[in-house]
Amino acid sequence: MEFYNTYIDRNSKKDVSIYITDEVSLDVTVICGKNEGKTLVLTSAVHGCEYVGVKTLMDLKKELEPERMSGNVIIIPFVNKEGFLRGEKRIVPYDGKNLNRVFPANENGTVSEKIAYAIEKYIYPKADFLADLHSGDINERLTSFIFFSVSAEESVSKIGEEGAKSMSFDYRVASTSKNGLYSYAGQKGIPSLLLERGQQGLWSDNEVTAYKKNMYELMSHLGIIEEKFEKPEQKRIDIAKYIESPCDSLWYPYYNAGDKIKKGDILGEIKDLEDNTIEKYIAEFDGIVLYNTTSLGVKEKDSLVSYGKL
Repeated sequence: MEFYNTYIDRNSKKDVSIYITDEVSLDVTVICGKNEGKTLVLTSAVHGCEYVGVKTLMDLKKELEPERMSGNVIIIPFVNKEGFLRGEKRIVPYDGKNLNRVFPANENGTVSEKIAYAIEKYIYPKADFLADLHSGDINERLTSFIFFSVSAEESVSKIGEEGAKSMSFDYRVASTSKNGLYSYAGQKGIPSLLLERGQQGLWSDNEVTAYKKNMYELMSHLGIIEEKFEKPEQKRIDIAKYIESPCDSLWYPYYNAGDKIKKGDILGEIKDLEDNTIEKYIAEFDGIVLYNTTSLGVKEKDSLVSYGKL
């Protein structure tokens, strides 16, 4: 397999560094199986404080055995390495941008855009399937679920959704996003998913073990490994609401991630800095809270709560 001017033999692993700037690189591990097959791309640390996926991919780099694989796995544990090392919430420290909002990329743009451009140029063309691993940020409670793209062509979306259904998550959520790492991959014809597991900037061995099982389930589904798994039960969520703060304020959530809600329930309220109520948020349908912000103080346009219709 040829990757970034480097040839990787079958039945081998190789680390490759993609140049971004003099200070920034994209460190990639390419694992080429003994036999031919599909290529799966796995990424994490798009957001610096989401750790479960990072530890999962670090472990997989060591665990995967090329001689037992048919196909290839390309692993990028630290897409936003500086953000990860600094513990920066959501942004790339060099330019303050959310890497999951800058696709399609500008080759001559800021660091975030250059990272995105490198992914578009060197990673996307190799991918038969892509999974971007996330968790709840330091101020986010989150129930585990998968986003699959419905903004891609129907055939691409269907392949992505089938991949989602192969993994042990309770919910998969249809997403119309187009400007993130996984969602823009869908626009380019690559079946892709964004996975969410873990919360509040924490990680545990149990969460990593669960995430690794998900990766093996996906590799089995794609035919990269021979190990078989039982197909999990999973619910599809077609309608989700994403509520953001209209102003700098205080946030009081009444429900937490994973809670079941009824139409008409008060999900939470925002107040001004004198503790006077500005607005209460009412559930528009029965459903489940997917994630919610836990911090008292929020900025304008910060996420407050998301819930999906059941």
